Amino acid sequence: MHPCALLLMYYMFWFFLYMNNFLCDVMMSVAFVDTLKQYSLVILQIQTLLFVGFEKPSAIQQRGIVPFCKGLDVIQQAQSGTGKTATFCSGILQQLDYGLVECQALVLAPTRELAQQIEKVMRALGDYLGVKVHACVGGTSVREDQRILASGVHVVVGTPGRVFDMLRRQSLRPDNIKMFVLDEADEMLSRGFKDQIYDIFQLLPSKIQVGVFSATMPPEALEITRKFMNKPVRILVKRDELTLEGIKQFYVNVEKEEWKLDTLCDLYETLAITQSVIFVNTRRKVDWLTDKMRGRDHTVSATHGDMDQNTRDIIMREFRSGSSRVLITTDLLARGIDVQQVSLVINYDLPTQPENYLHRIGRSGRFGRKGVAINFVTREDERMLFDIQKFYNVVIEELPANVADLL
Repeated sequence: MHPCALLLMYYMFWFFLYMNNFLCDVMMSVAFVDTLKQYSLVILQIQTLLFVGFEKPSAIQQRGIVPFCKGLDVIQQAQSGTGKTATFCSGILQQLDYGLVECQALVLAPTRELAQQIEKVMRALGDYLGVKVHACVGGTSVREDQRILASGVHVVVGTPGRVFDMLRRQSLRPDNIKMFVLDEADEMLSRGFKDQIYDIFQLLPSKIQVGVFSATMPPEALEITRKFMNKPVRILVKRDELTLEGIKQFYVNVEKEEWKLDTLCDLYETLAITQSVIFVNTRRKVDWLTDKMRGRDHTVSATHGDMDQNTRDIIMREFRSGSSRVLITTDLLARGIDVQQVSLVINYDLPTQPENYLHRIGRSGRFGRKGVAINFVTREDERMLFDIQKFYNVVIEELPANVADLL
């Protein structure tokens, strides 16, 4: 790029920041501004961030982007909806060699939906940079994956099974991969994915930057990271800080399981005002509740892991567009799926683990927006509600009559 053009962009950059009341936040917290000459791509990234609606960096972005841009191994923990995805996407985009159309960054996610969501964020933030991204996930054409990888991409985002398959077939060449990111690491490093992660890591270059990102980071996950990280920078949020600011949390004492359905139907008109997600604990119950709600002439959508990928994609597309307003699902959707318009989450069933409560209610109030979470509580659930309040150091109050006014 011609030096005059770069200089012009430099001044435009400061002008954009000033006009967006963004200057103080960035100058005080995003240290790469101090070394802007070393990070000329930041100009284009900031231009994109402003264009897509980012006005202020979240706490994890303030603290997390710079270490990743410097090539350091990082372990970063922050609550749902605070911009972890944009944090590592920005770090990756800053370090890519755009003249080399080979895979240089590999991002793993626990679900197909999350992998595809990350791909969309990466494309949006890297639009002006000309980044080439591909999502390798199960349930899609292997041949199509092979064709796209052969044509050349900068970043691959995927689920462990399909990514390992592409590496094993040598369709995904690891030679130029210099960044490896695990998103929702507590899930990725759980018993179901730990071996696959290790197998993939063994196929990657020995000198590679590793980033681990998650809303929760239990000790066993931190222990596993020590096996494949080199003096990582730790940016961790204390457990009692893992509350979701801006999300009002309530419970409804339904007493008995069989009374939940009537309670939900009573709330339906409130649900239909906005976009809402209803969580249950099993796939079978998703189907049961969907049938019951439709049988009472209530319009709802549903998604779970037993559905084929094409059906799930169509349902999520309809929900994101707003043509579907109430979605019933399992914890499949509880991690990382960013639907900005969701402002109400109902836990028809309380989660079986306190950690998943955070991921569920984080579907509302994304990135500082207002949201409401309502928990249905039977007598058998009272202990779990107590454990959730203790785990996150919060008080969940009984639902008031004017719930519609809160949305």
